[in-house]
Amino acid sequence: MNEQSPMAFVDLKAQYQAHKAQIDGAIQQVLDHGRFIMGPEVAELETALCQFAGAKYAIGCSSGTDALVLTMMAEDIGPGDAVFVPAFTFTATAEVPLLLGATPVFVDVDPDDFNIDCDDLERRIEAVVAAGELTPRAVLAVDLFGLPVDYDRLHAVAERHGLKIWGDAAQSFGGAMGERKVGTLCRATATSFFPAKPLGCYGDGGAVLTDDDALAERMQSIRAHGKGGAKYDIVRVGLNARLDTIQAAVLLAKLPNFPGELERRETVARRYDELLSDVVKIPSRYQGRVSAWAQYTVKLPADRRDEVAANLRERGIPTAIYYPMPMHMQTAYRAYGDGEGSVPVSERLSGEVLSLPMHPYMEDADVVRVAEALTRAVS
Repeated sequence: MNEQSPMAFVDLKAQYQAHKAQIDGAIQQVLDHGRFIMGPEVAELETALCQFAGAKYAIGCSSGTDALVLTMMAEDIGPGDAVFVPAFTFTATAEVPLLLGATPVFVDVDPDDFNIDCDDLERRIEAVVAAGELTPRAVLAVDLFGLPVDYDRLHAVAERHGLKIWGDAAQSFGGAMGERKVGTLCRATATSFFPAKPLGCYGDGGAVLTDDDALAERMQSIRAHGKGGAKYDIVRVGLNARLDTIQAAVLLAKLPNFPGELERRETVARRYDELLSDVVKIPSRYQGRVSAWAQYTVKLPADRRDEVAANLRERGIPTAIYYPMPMHMQTAYRAYGDGEGSVPVSERLSGEVLSLPMHPYMEDADVVRVAEALTRAVS
């Protein structure tokens, strides 16, 4: 292989070619029956997701963002409510509370696992209570880069303060804590099927997993304009957040291969560990917490990160920065944060993180090529 030939960051073309017959057949079946909105494949997918994750309910919907909206609407989140979110995350985590009139409270993250810092969370909860202007309602925990939050510790904090916990598992579906898979680790877990996610469709799609009967019923209603027992029986304000049947079919075709892809992601990650442990700060590993490896993210000195990324790009190796600016410093959210310096770990990480190519169709030679190029770039 020419060292300068472009490498895929996430190779969806290779995945499609590997499973072309199943995917094409699933799509053709939808074209044949013509039920393009909430067709039979949606219910089949929901059952399959429950079986995979071990959850009682899965509610398919139109995107990972809408999965968060469904969750919060079903919990009656609104004005005067405080929802605690990590500052180092994607915008959807912070924007959804605001869409419903609630207030996001930004919490710093752990410098090693990139997830919400439970000590800082406790401080933020106490500060909100002392201020007396908002009612603490819930924590939206983000499993960043595929690694589940330390939910045992998070539940202890939440229980002390009477808060609900929801999971933002857009990057971690397929991960686990001990014997329990993501989707069963908290009250409700929202995930995304954006094409580049570990389990992705060919457009936008998402789901919420929960064991709560009443919560599931409300979310099923909300995703279809708040309908009750019949289409025009509207019992609450809702959304048009239904999952397209073709996207459900694509996911059904991919799901049987998903466990093997997760194993391959773990193999790629361990190979990166082996080759890069003496070169850069590699992702930390935690006993009992299994990552879905949506991204393999290393840390570099902030004054070198962009230079290293440019060097890799010249060698045909793409990288990504998740995320170049923490939420409290984004224009849309500045009014809800405490300004620069208020979540120092998140601010520092935004200058240090660099995600390398990661997908289950990487050959060992690809991993070696990336590692060798990164080693040269940092030397």
